[in-house]
Amino acid sequence: METMTESKQKVNNSKTVKISGAEALVRCLLAEGVDLVYGYPGGAIMPVYDEFYKYKKELHHVLTRHEQGAIHAAQGYARVSNKVGVAIATSGPGATNLITGIADAQIDSTPVVCITGQVGSHLLGSDAFQETDIISISTPVTKWNCQITKASEIPEVLAKAFYIAKSGRPGPVLIDITKDAQFGEVDFVYNKCEKIRSYTPVPQMDSAKIEAAATMINQAKKPFIVWGQGLTIGKAEEEFKAFIEKAGIPSASTLLGLSALPSDHELHTGMVGMHGNYAPNKLTNECDVFIAIGMRFDDRVTGNLETYAKQAKIIHFEIDPAEVDKNVKTDIAVLGDVKDTLEAILPLIEKRDHKNWLKEFNDLYDIEYREVIDAQIHPKSKGLTMAETIEGINKVTKGEAVIVSDVGQHQMMACRYSNFKQIRSKITSGGLGTMGFALPAAIGAKMGAPEREVVAIIGDGGFQMNIQELGTVLQTKVPVKIVVLNNQFLGMVRQWQELFFDRRYASTEMTNPNFVMIAQGYGIKARKVSERKDLAGAIEEMIASKESYFMEVMVEMEENVFPMIPTGSSVSDVRLK
Repeated sequence: METMTESKQKVNNSKTVKISGAEALVRCLLAEGVDLVYGYPGGAIMPVYDEFYKYKKELHHVLTRHEQGAIHAAQGYARVSNKVGVAIATSGPGATNLITGIADAQIDSTPVVCITGQVGSHLLGSDAFQETDIISISTPVTKWNCQITKASEIPEVLAKAFYIAKSGRPGPVLIDITKDAQFGEVDFVYNKCEKIRSYTPVPQMDSAKIEAAATMINQAKKPFIVWGQGLTIGKAEEEFKAFIEKAGIPSASTLLGLSALPSDHELHTGMVGMHGNYAPNKLTNECDVFIAIGMRFDDRVTGNLETYAKQAKIIHFEIDPAEVDKNVKTDIAVLGDVKDTLEAILPLIEKRDHKNWLKEFNDLYDIEYREVIDAQIHPKSKGLTMAETIEGINKVTKGEAVIVSDVGQHQMMACRYSNFKQIRSKITSGGLGTMGFALPAAIGAKMGAPEREVVAIIGDGGFQMNIQELGTVLQTKVPVKIVVLNNQFLGMVRQWQELFFDRRYASTEMTNPNFVMIAQGYGIKARKVSERKDLAGAIEEMIASKESYFMEVMVEMEENVFPMIPTGSSVSDVRLK
């Protein structure tokens, strides 16, 4: 039986000791505070997995059922916990199966470190069994990557990997380690990385830009704020709340910015974007000062750039200089950590209320409620709707749950109708739009925040892309709640086919299996809801369960998501039907 002293000695990195590269890797992870890793073993990474076995008291490894499940779980974990997620895989197909999740993490600025095994260094370039040049493949979708061929390189490279992944604008890092480097020996000592020459993760704040921005905001008659996930990444939610309340500025969220401000805040006017709310989309082209905070002017937010906020002065609070002027020309760029820049500008902001301007948002919301919202959450049709299901979940969770959504119509409904009271409560695939994201991401989110209720909202199409991760739920017994909104279509594509392709439903109708039986086969409590009278009770039963729970809701087959901005149109052309 290992003593506590022996256990501590195993992870003591203050003295130089000679160990294998594989053990050095595990010690690096422990030194960075990692206690949870998602992955899938294979030949080229087996030495590391042997060390996982030896260190299983200190480091918990979660065996997913696919490498894509591992990276998405690491993303969900990172997004909810504000820690670096870790995913590990073998060479060849194991490594390439991580790529979609890595690309997803890159565009959504999620800090993950991916570790892949590689064939022996003497076999590199020989087309050896399960050899793939993962460094070249991953270069376009990583913040940094590196191949290790010697055990001695492991501590320094791993230290850099974690520093780069979490500093500044975070993102994914991939480290590829040859098998001989894992077997080789290293005089191990670990020093955390705190600086890299020529790498400046946070640009220096310019006080003159802060003052200029404050003057422009104070002089504005119709200022408008759109915030993004940068607020959450920068842990600046409180500073932002103080800023908008002092300035009295109507504010709206991007898809990934949701939950940074409580949904019921009087200055929260909704979500912008293709399926966002009517008022913030419409009034983007009527404000006189547009303040972008931690967002990147994605095309789903801006619509036609030729007509986007042309009448307004643009102020952009941003940590990444590459995002400034990339899509929208700014008048004042306020670079720096958003927590620091908001803290710096707050004393310079005058106390105002902008009541008449805010009333314009509220009046347009009333129109949207009458034309769209009321009909979606209180439908007169016999069939169940996605919106009323989300509303039912709201009532039971009271806005306290973490909502993880996949990609498609259900994603837009979950973002539009979920209520959020706590920060880091909305997790979805934004920039890449990855179907199959939600189930493994929800597993990671629940492990990252075990004290919180985690509900995955998934479409029948996306659910089947990573349905095998029900096996991870079975093995880990993670009590995640899974809701499949089944319309028997690839719903978002079908909606476009209805509106823009004369209802030619090409390859979008789905013949689905018995999801309830499948869930039960994985040992998960499951229930199917087809009638309105059963919905509320089923939701209450699901949330009350102390174990994992699967609920399938049969929703209307041709329900559409509105409002909608057609591709290439102006945000002013947002349609209510």
